[in-house]
Amino acid sequence: MEVQQFYYDNKIVKKFLYATIVFGVVGMLVGLLIASMYMFPGLTEGISWLSYGRLRPLHTNAVIFAFVGNATFAGIYYSMQRLLKARMFSDFLSNVNFWGWQLIIVAAAISLPLGYTTSKEYAELEWPIDIAIAIVWVVFGINMIGTILRRRERHLYVAIWFYIATFITVAVLHIFNSLELPVNGMKSYSVYAGVQDALVQWWYGHNAVAFFLTTPFLGLMYYYLPKAANRPVYSYRLSIIHFWSLIFIYIWAGPHHLLYSALPDWAQNLGVVFSIMLIAPSWGGMINGLLTLRGAWDKVRTDPVLKFFVVAVTGYGMATFEGPMLSLKNVNAIAHFTDWIVAHVHVGALAWNGFLTFGMIYWLIPRMTKTSLYSVKLANFHFWIGTLGIILYALPMYVAGFTQASMWKQFNPDGTLKYGNFLETVKEIMPMYWMRAIGGTLFVIGLLVLVYNIIMTVRQGKAVEDELAEAPALERITGKRMKGEKFHPWLERKPIQLTILATIAILIGGIIQIVPTLMVKSNIPTISTVKPYTPLELEGRDLYIREGCVNCHSQMIRPFRSEVERYGEYSKSGEYVYDHPFLWGSKRTGPDLMRIGGKYSDNWHFNHMWDPQSTSAGSIMPSYKWLFDNKKMDRSEIEKKMQVMVKLGVPYTDEDIANAQQAMNEQATKIEESLHVDPDFVKSYEASKKAAQANGEEFVPMKDREITALIAYLQRLGTDIKIKPAATANNSK
Repeated sequence: MEVQQFYYDNKIVKKFLYATIVFGVVGMLVGLLIASMYMFPGLTEGISWLSYGRLRPLHTNAVIFAFVGNATFAGIYYSMQRLLKARMFSDFLSNVNFWGWQLIIVAAAISLPLGYTTSKEYAELEWPIDIAIAIVWVVFGINMIGTILRRRERHLYVAIWFYIATFITVAVLHIFNSLELPVNGMKSYSVYAGVQDALVQWWYGHNAVAFFLTTPFLGLMYYYLPKAANRPVYSYRLSIIHFWSLIFIYIWAGPHHLLYSALPDWAQNLGVVFSIMLIAPSWGGMINGLLTLRGAWDKVRTDPVLKFFVVAVTGYGMATFEGPMLSLKNVNAIAHFTDWIVAHVHVGALAWNGFLTFGMIYWLIPRMTKTSLYSVKLANFHFWIGTLGIILYALPMYVAGFTQASMWKQFNPDGTLKYGNFLETVKEIMPMYWMRAIGGTLFVIGLLVLVYNIIMTVRQGKAVEDELAEAPALERITGKRMKGEKFHPWLERKPIQLTILATIAILIGGIIQIVPTLMVKSNIPTISTVKPYTPLELEGRDLYIREGCVNCHSQMIRPFRSEVERYGEYSKSGEYVYDHPFLWGSKRTGPDLMRIGGKYSDNWHFNHMWDPQSTSAGSIMPSYKWLFDNKKMDRSEIEKKMQVMVKLGVPYTDEDIANAQQAMNEQATKIEESLHVDPDFVKSYEASKKAAQANGEEFVPMKDREITALIAYLQRLGTDIKIKPAATANNSK
């Protein structure tokens, strides 16, 4: 039998590992900064690109795509070569994957703080970056598939199955969720509207968690945990059941993010059923991981790598128990829009993704530098302070979530809301936000300890070089099943067939859920009084998106007595038919805005955006003073925006588009005139006019500034349908 010599490419693994560490520090420091803004809302006063609404998506993108993404690539590139006994298919493609991914991260780090965002959760990046993501992801896939086809190992190990499913599913999710029509180089509108957009987004959003944060890490678990423990995987049969059931069921679960919303009931219920079923394969994987350590528990006590892996797999088990529980309608009614969800997400992110990554780094770096870890004591310190950090982060957020849900739903004996002022809830949970910030600080300290430990390990070791290996060439055998060969062992040596079956498994759920909602118009009934936004309101909506208001405010009133009493009539699916994209939100740091239109005067909104505490004592909302700057709002592309909307089915006429500038001017003038009712506004307005003239500057009337457009949008929200008072409605029956 011919034995071939070749070299594993360790240098690409090193690049991805170092990027993981760097972006881990950056992403988590940004997270710590925005956590601090809850206690100090004026922390970045007046600096638009450091505002909470713009930094929050930067944090999530940095942690998910920069930290976890680079860790995924590092772990896959190292393990795949050894599992397949082959160097990566193309060094050139490996480097395109690396540098392309880093350029995407840099583009996100620049564009998001500048306000270029689609506002869709975990998919905020604008269309040119979306295209770049798709290209780099395909490059990664070609490199992976090419390596599989030139392998020297006949059977594909379980980790490879998860890598294949990850590549296919993320490609499908990203492409379909990112379908949008460009307005210019950094502005686009989603091709879906309202309910349809919400369903596609959370089909993507939930499965981005499933297939970007979970399946690749399960593949990494199946490789690195047995390696670190020096034990075989507990059950081969369980790994087969785990893989196929997980990828089939997971794709159906997205609608559980939209329970009690305007989404059709059949789609909600389908999401609930499959979400509950998810606990079986998820816990099957957790059990398979933990039982792999049987006989190695003495080693766990001393080996920090195994400690990190044990907590990671346990965190995965906790998060995947809680996920199905949160999809139960009675539990979701309590938890949704609260900080309970923040706790749930971070148990998964910090424990499962974070700790598995840390354990992998501590295991890989010494092997690649041919030395021992600089300090096992420091690694153990990192483990304990990181674990304490997770606990101090998650527990206060659970308490905050329970507190919010309880206070929002309580009534007085006379039928009025006990806590009618939303800010009463905010004030009650401030101590929990302090504790969350402390927990996050401890977690970041642990990460900085890792940075030091790894730097010292690399310094005492040898330079990372490609590793010589040898293996027999793979002999070709018939594609037919051999006598006595079972189906799955046969499938494991047929990567094309395995890939096709995995693709079918993940497509079934998506097709059954999404196609009826997109294609059957009767699923989204229209309301005759719902009209498109005026040009000024459309500009205001884009400003609302730019400033990230959807991160703190929902626009979805659920059919609960407490919500209808607090916010107004519950939301109808037909109210969102012209919303490209939808803005339902997923967290209420502030109150719902669906029926905010007409509730307050233009002056109230004006003052609220300038200084939130002046209208709402105790508010933790930051000010948006740059919206008031003495500069003209850019109206130059309103006609183009309306033309794109027409292509998406919004019924603007040619006359509407031709008269857009005039319509904007007329509506803005009315808002400015209403502001003059406030003597304080007139006083400051005249003073600013004189100051501009004294400085030789052009004075921009308030009607031409951004704040006016935002007020126009806010005053429109929820006013398209007229709700009769309950007594009148009852009398009419």
